[in-house]
Formats: sequence, structure tokens, C-alpha cells
Amino acid sequence: MPEILEHRLMQEFPCYYDLHIPDGDEPKPLIIAMHGYGGDKKSMMRMAKRINENDYVIASVQGPHQHLVMPTKDSPQLGYGFGWVTNFKSEDSVVLHHRLVREIIDAAVRSGSVDRNRIFLLGFSQSVGINFRFAFTHGDLVRGVIGICGGIPGDWGITDKYQAGAVDVLYIATERDEYYTPVRMRQNAEELKLRARSVELEFFDAGHEVPKESYSLINEWLSRHNGG
Repeated sequence: MPEILEHRLMQEFPCYYDLHIPDGDEPKPLIIAMHGYGGDKKSMMRMAKRINENDYVIASVQGPHQHLVMPTKDSPQLGYGFGWVTNFKSEDSVVLHHRLVREIIDAAVRSGSVDRNRIFLLGFSQSVGINFRFAFTHGDLVRGVIGICGGIPGDWGITDKYQAGAVDVLYIATERDEYYTPVRMRQNAEELKLRARSVELEFFDAGHEVPKESYSLINEWLSRHNGG
């Protein structure tokens, strides 16, 4: 019987992000903000601007993998959401994410609006782990990572898989998160300390969400680490 062989085609894949550039001529730090599973770029931009819309360029990126959201009694229209990683050949999702982040950084720096030495990744839930993958693979491109209610890469324990020492981390957890429990987040923070330059773990009384009370903390942490 003839053998069936899988083939792979590389095609252009459109990805989208919204960009907020505050007033002023001097290059500013860049926050690359990424939503959780089922979110979109508009909701993440609203959140990021509430942290600080005056002192940072903000790129809010939309996950490349679209899925349908079925109607409910409260939301009767067929909707859609976006994600970052698929179970099928997840390594392709990682490559796409890395390329997307690099291209956003390069475009922002070329425009003159962003200081290349002050790049931060901000992620919620699903995007946290993939942001850590990028930051600890390309530590020369990222100064810090803010991870909210999300995990670390599954292959974090592999020796020499990721770079160490170049990235600061603000890790935000919540007391009532059913997906990333306090125990799990404390364990993850200890694992991050093996490679990060610094790790600050902060808890808030909330569920699986971005606590509004964390906005001022994030802004203060950014101010301490942006080197401006």
C-alpha cells in the first residue's frame, strides 16, 4: 500500500495589533500587551491604557488563532475570540508568536517612537507562558515581563533551554483563581527565579481576571524598571 506523507506549506498569515502612541517627540518605553484565551486586542488595549496611557507606547496584539463563541442567553449573537497556541503542532504557534513580537519591536523602533532598550511584555492567562518563552529566548530584546494569572513554559525545566539573568518579572496572582491557584503561582514564581534577574509575586483578592487594583502596582513597577 502506498505510504501517506504529510507535507507543509508556508503562507502569509495576517496578524493584527492596535498601536497607541502618546504625545511627545522623545522615544518612549514600549508595552506589548496580549490578551488571554478568547479575548481580543481592543479589550486588552483598554486595560493597558488604564495602567498608563501617557508615558508608554502600547501595542495591543490579537492572537492569530480565531475560534467561534456560541450564542448564550446573555449574548445571543454568534461571536468570536482569539488564542495564542493550538494543541496541533504547538511549536508552529510559538514560532509565529516570536516572529510577530520581533516584527512589532522592529517596526516601533524604526518609527522613532520607541526606545529599543525599554521593551516590556504584558500578558494575561494563556499569553503569559508564551511571553515567557519569548523573553527568556530573546533576553536581549526584552527588559521585563508582567504575567497575570498565567503559567510558565512546560519545558522550563530543560537545562539550557532558556537564557538566564536578563529579564525582570512582575508576577500577579489572585486568591480565587481556579486555573492558576495560589499554590501553583507560588511554585511558578520559584521556578522563574532560576532564570529571571528579579521576580516580584503579588496577590490580589479576585478570581481569574486582571484585578483593577493591580493597575497602580503595575505602573509603579514599570516606572522602577523602565530605566528612563
